Amino acid sequence: MSKAKDSDKEEAAWPHPRESAVLRGQAAAESVLLRAYASGRLPHAWLLSGPRGVGKATLAYRFARFLMSPEAQGGGLFGDAPESLHVPEDDPVFRRIAASGHSDLMTLEKGCDDKGKPRTVIPVEDVRRLLSFARMTAGEGGWRVAIVDSVDEMNRNAANALLKVLEEPPPRSLLLLVSHAPGSLLPTIRSRCCQLPLAPLSEDVVAELLSGHFPELSPEEQQALARLADGSIGKALALAAHGGLDLYRELIDLLGTLPRLDVPRLHKLAEKWGQGRDPVAFQTGMELLIWWLGRFIRAASTGRPAPEVVPGEAALAQRLLEGRPLAHWLGLWEKISRLFARTEAANLDRKQVVLTAFLDLENAA
Repeated sequence: MSKAKDSDKEEAAWPHPRESAVLRGQAAAESVLLRAYASGRLPHAWLLSGPRGVGKATLAYRFARFLMSPEAQGGGLFGDAPESLHVPEDDPVFRRIAASGHSDLMTLEKGCDDKGKPRTVIPVEDVRRLLSFARMTAGEGGWRVAIVDSVDEMNRNAANALLKVLEEPPPRSLLLLVSHAPGSLLPTIRSRCCQLPLAPLSEDVVAELLSGHFPELSPEEQQALARLADGSIGKALALAAHGGLDLYRELIDLLGTLPRLDVPRLHKLAEKWGQGRDPVAFQTGMELLIWWLGRFIRAASTGRPAPEVVPGEAALAQRLLEGRPLAHWLGLWEKISRLFARTEAANLDRKQVVLTAFLDLENAA
């Protein structure tokens, strides 16, 4: 990658969903919300689901702004139904929501605790505040909107408390739940929401959005990152910020030495991922390894070769599949995925985890 790897840009360099006026590739989902609003029978709770980074939270804030903007609700000079949820960035409602300053909007996120440490879950105390918020009359005579980003991150008590809002919704209140894994939610939560799945973005849309944040990337690099991101602009931005494409090239180059790995190169890569200066390298590299394994397994099971991100991938996958049956590689994918998942919980040595994963690959090949 040309310059993005050495860039000082971090994930905070791009706007929070509440600050974003742009939503690309989700016109169908936006149309569903518009039709529901125009019908006059807007469901009180929506479950916005789909992969991470495809625009779920951005759509939630976009809909909240729309509902709270008298101009947008008016529909036009002649009372026509609105054709978009768009609210201009210079609109007072847009600015207040971007600044977290609108009294009729409440957002629940993991955030940080009282000591400033990042929380791992959304606690029940936050949901109890939501209960009080929902019972109040809208301060500006319109809607009361609450956004939970994401509902997957609620602990069990918080999820049970949320059911009280879902079961007894106050009038002119709206609950927008963002979920990356709706199957993991309580069935009672899913059943009380209108479900709106958002599809992954096309590679062209992801590449175009990437160009706005990382104009120094070549078109080829943008396209490669878009392919690595599987339709998620959030993932593509994170990969670009942390040199993900370079990590992936190194990964494929090393795997190309199978069935006998280049040991000095393996130790160099394990050092870089496990004990290097960049704390994100381990997570990014292992996620890319697991993604690559899963991708070539899916391609083999469907009989449809996946487009290459970097040259040589297709030949490598074919060579590995000729040596072992598909079920063998699936078992290895599960083993490495479990090893990666246990790393933080069991405080495993990261360099050793990288070495173990690649040596398991060597044994499999």
